[in-house]
Amino acid sequence: MNYWKRAWSSVSRRKGKSLILFAVIFVLGNVIAGAIAIQQSTGNVEKKMKQQLGATVSAEVDMDKLMQESDSMAAMKGPEPLKEDIIKKIGESSYVKDYDYSYTSYLTLDSFKTYQLEQENVSVNGGTNMLTLRGSNKEEPADFKNKKVKLVEGSFPSQEDAKNGQSTAVISKKVADENGLSVGDQMVLDTTFVSQKEDGSTDSQESLKHSVKIVGLFEPIKLDKKKNDGKGGGIQQQFMEMDQFNTAYMPNKLVKSIGQAEFEKGKEIDPSAYEDSDSSEQITPIYTLKSPDDVEAFKEEMSTMLPEGYKATASTDEFDKVGASVKKLSTISGYVVLLSIVASLLIISLVVVLFLRDRKHEWGIYLSLGERRKNIMRQVVMELLVISMVAMCLSLVTGNFLGKLISESLVSSDALAEVQSGAGNQMIMAGGQSLGSGLTTDDVISNYEVKFSLSYIVTFLFSGLATVLLSAVLPLTYVMRLNPKKIMM
Repeated sequence: MNYWKRAWSSVSRRKGKSLILFAVIFVLGNVIAGAIAIQQSTGNVEKKMKQQLGATVSAEVDMDKLMQESDSMAAMKGPEPLKEDIIKKIGESSYVKDYDYSYTSYLTLDSFKTYQLEQENVSVNGGTNMLTLRGSNKEEPADFKNKKVKLVEGSFPSQEDAKNGQSTAVISKKVADENGLSVGDQMVLDTTFVSQKEDGSTDSQESLKHSVKIVGLFEPIKLDKKKNDGKGGGIQQQFMEMDQFNTAYMPNKLVKSIGQAEFEKGKEIDPSAYEDSDSSEQITPIYTLKSPDDVEAFKEEMSTMLPEGYKATASTDEFDKVGASVKKLSTISGYVVLLSIVASLLIISLVVVLFLRDRKHEWGIYLSLGERRKNIMRQVVMELLVISMVAMCLSLVTGNFLGKLISESLVSSDALAEVQSGAGNQMIMAGGQSLGSGLTTDDVISNYEVKFSLSYIVTFLFSGLATVLLSAVLPLTYVMRLNPKKIMM
């Protein structure tokens, strides 16, 4: 009888011991399979979400540093505005595919209506009626290119408009509806200058009127997703959407001229408020990289060229904040895989050695009959493989299901919600142009999925079989040391 038939006969005859070994490998296989499923799923959701967020990097005021240095006069004034020559120099990096920079200005309006957030029939607007003007040198502004908002009617200001600074703009459909406007109409932005009195009250004075032609209307993509999903966003998300609605996209030259005109008028009305400032311009650069894998390297390179008080912020940073629990889960699952493999090696080795000790007379008979040791070793390996293959194929299914239950419970826990809330607060405080799309916990959970994949099956079977074969080293060493004469005496 060859060693293969002896192996199959041994497994089928010794049902009790075979079941014990099967149960040990099955349990350990479930742990390994579950951990591998979690690790691969967390890696997939991170990769998928970062691809969706895009490979864009911007420069924003470092609010954390300003808060730490809040006692100094320089921190209270804030850093100097970025210069165009620095923005262009950074744009020459080998990581950059394309870049744009945006002049930003904020207008306090009088009769022109902006969109206000309604909470329990109460308007929540912070007591101001403000519109953000965001410029661009490109025909398609960065927020549209990065799928943050979409054009629903009309067109973008043409390249000719951008070059000459023509009075054209794309505004949100909600703001247009609030003022009874449509594409082709002229909107009049009547601004007011708000000054602080000595008694703490405020005084508003008429400032300027800016006539701008509406060439297009937009809607935030994020809001459409919330509606389609039938889920209402939290208050943090609603504030971000309100800020998005109250944004008008214009050519850079137009934003710059309006901002300068407002600055000069404010200086004329209240010179003391502007005595320490020579400009109201804010410039936000937006760099589109060749690959999301280049983000960290480019951020490091960019940070060395930015002036004091600024930091490099990437679109993928939103996942790093919101998906902290997912990344932590990936790290834990990696440790579990390593520990379970080590435990499997020890447990399976000891179980097999104990079983083989009861069969030493069997090995002695084979050896005394002239059977070669390598064939006995092959028989031991075949017995292990027959039992372990059945156990691992079953644990491939049950381990995946187990990993899905555990990981989805952890991902949707309160800990992740707290991280998301903190990230939202940071974005609101910064007040700058967010490169991402307001990533939330729901987005991460909806993209997280534990499923069968070829890589999961191959990884598990390879690691499982390798563990079983390594665990056979100790039993095979035992077989090699057997002396048939001593056994049979």
